[in-house]
Amino acid sequence: MFLKLASAVTVAQIDLYDEVIDTRSPSEYALDRVPGAVNCPVLDDAERARVGSLYKQVSPFEAKKLGATLVARNIARHIEEHFAGRDCNWRPLVYCWRGGKRSAALAHVLREIGWHAGTLEGGYKAYRRAVVAQLETLPQSLEFVVVCGATGSGKSRLLEALAALGAQVLDLERIACHRGSVLGDLPGEPQPAQKMFDSLVWNTLRHFDPARPVLVEAESKKIGQLQVGAALLEKMRAGRCVRIEAPLAERVRFLIAEYRHFLADPAMLKGQLACLKGLHGSEVIDKWMAQTDARAWDALVADLLVHHYDPAYRRSTLKNYSGSDEAAVLELDSLAPHPIARAAASLLQAL
Repeated sequence: MFLKLASAVTVAQIDLYDEVIDTRSPSEYALDRVPGAVNCPVLDDAERARVGSLYKQVSPFEAKKLGATLVARNIARHIEEHFAGRDCNWRPLVYCWRGGKRSAALAHVLREIGWHAGTLEGGYKAYRRAVVAQLETLPQSLEFVVVCGATGSGKSRLLEALAALGAQVLDLERIACHRGSVLGDLPGEPQPAQKMFDSLVWNTLRHFDPARPVLVEAESKKIGQLQVGAALLEKMRAGRCVRIEAPLAERVRFLIAEYRHFLADPAMLKGQLACLKGLHGSEVIDKWMAQTDARAWDALVADLLVHHYDPAYRRSTLKNYSGSDEAAVLELDSLAPHPIARAAASLLQAL
């Protein structure tokens, strides 16, 4: 039953509403937000700066007059452009930074129209505190099955296939927009801010059924520039492991197809390879640079796997996932979609 509250709503009640509206400025919204929230700022970034300057340089009274004018104009525009098609049963939840004037202004107008608009108690700050707290507790209620496997063995594709079959999957690399290695940047997809990453992980975890296992890839503390929460990482590392194995030649083929954006930009690739000089020395890096110049992709990728990725994987996985050495093994001769789908079905049946 819907709670007929005209005022304060807690984070636990977010799902009772049809739509979540973030009234903060676009820059605040871009940094982090309630997942799925739409941005309907009552003051945009330039307007906030303008009102703030007037407050300091002239007077609070003049600033409030300007602010009221801008807020009223923006709310009218949002009603015309975003809310006009909503029926009388629509139930929006509105929030701003602290649950103060920005959300109160929009919520008041929406209520006067006749909609059951709630405001998030404490605003974004309260939401953020709840996310941080729940990221400490949510993992404890879940059982994780950790998919291990060397670079290029199709772990992410296996998780996608498992999700398509209805399994509970936590794809941290997809959420982080990064493949988790020195060459892990995704073209045209910048990583979210750390707070946004936290929000997306929280939103995924809170919808899982604790009675069913959650499948996740073996990850380190960082995925690109983002940190995986300590409580989540600890629970993942205590999970039971499944290891996927594929022949080196098949992994090379798979990775060449996956990383075509690097192959299309050898200069970018060489810049990333140069970062490995401290680990492998000038002679090895020079060899990889020469292979890049020669477009000898099969040789380069095989070299990188044998001399860099595979040893690093073994060290990291054996250190952080104690169950990986005794993990059940999924052997794949091919990393094409159909064999991966069959492996996913087999794994899901065995869980």
